Amino acid sequence: MVKMSVDPVKVKELQICTSSNGEKRESWEGTDEVQEDRLGLTAKPKDVTCRRARKVEGGVFFALEAVNARLRELYPQSEELFDIVLVTYNHAHVGIRLINTINHHNLFIERFCMTGGSSPIGYLKAWQTNLYLSADAEKVREALAEGIAAATMFTPEKRTEVSESQLRVAFDGDAVLFSDESERIFKAHGLDKFFEHERENEDTLLDHGPLKGFLEALGNLQKKFYAKGQRLNCPIRTFLVTARSAASSGIRALKTLRAWGLEIDEALFLAGAPKGPMLEKIRPHIYFDDQMFHVEGAAEMGTIAAHVPYGIAQKHNTRQKSAVAK
Repeated sequence: MVKMSVDPVKVKELQICTSSNGEKRESWEGTDEVQEDRLGLTAKPKDVTCRRARKVEGGVFFALEAVNARLRELYPQSEELFDIVLVTYNHAHVGIRLINTINHHNLFIERFCMTGGSSPIGYLKAWQTNLYLSADAEKVREALAEGIAAATMFTPEKRTEVSESQLRVAFDGDAVLFSDESERIFKAHGLDKFFEHERENEDTLLDHGPLKGFLEALGNLQKKFYAKGQRLNCPIRTFLVTARSAASSGIRALKTLRAWGLEIDEALFLAGAPKGPMLEKIRPHIYFDDQMFHVEGAAEMGTIAAHVPYGIAQKHNTRQKSAVAK
């Protein structure tokens, strides 16, 4: 079973909104007791600003349920399905309204974890979580430190329409699926040294990154469809969208995935070109990247993106912010 843990949500006109730890914001289902939407991103053409995510498109939940429905048809006795766990800082008395709202919109979320103000991170391991999504960047970093695949959700105001019958997930490579080993070379010594390093280590596997396990879990579900002759009609599709160039550094990434026994349906080596236009074409339900620059680019094109705060790029971004502040 693939378990995905998410922060609490509320539903309004089929939009699912991440929320946090119990402060008032606006009425919810006709009640006065509500939850604060702590973090949000607003994306506007030519003026993308990064605040943390406020809204999560309902399409991803419908796509997950579509995958589960197909799996139940093919494997009636199997429990290897997507399982969403809703994790919230709120007290249990909020649960009645939350359950009523989720049932009203048929979102098929049955597992809740209401911690009453305590950190939920310990529960993620108990749930054997494959992916934790939150609007709280601190909790995401805490989860990553515990070895749990995690990312901070960001969404634009205007979102690209996505499929409700095929789950489409896009990943960056370095510091997401792979370690930040190569990115460290680039940050420290520049592009030429990076290319030299990749050529010299073409047959040396990259170490795993924080979301390698989630891709593996997706791949295991895909193989269940392949076993039934549905490779071309699989309701899960994965994408590698990387700034690496195919000729000079892409081969090492592909060899690493092959050695891990992982398949990526489509690989886009952009050689430094903007990722936003490619993501607009792909229309993924979610895109994972370790650099906010690319998260912003995805948002500008209407893609829901998730920031993975891992690796050398986080220190580099911190130095940039300090320099601007000065």
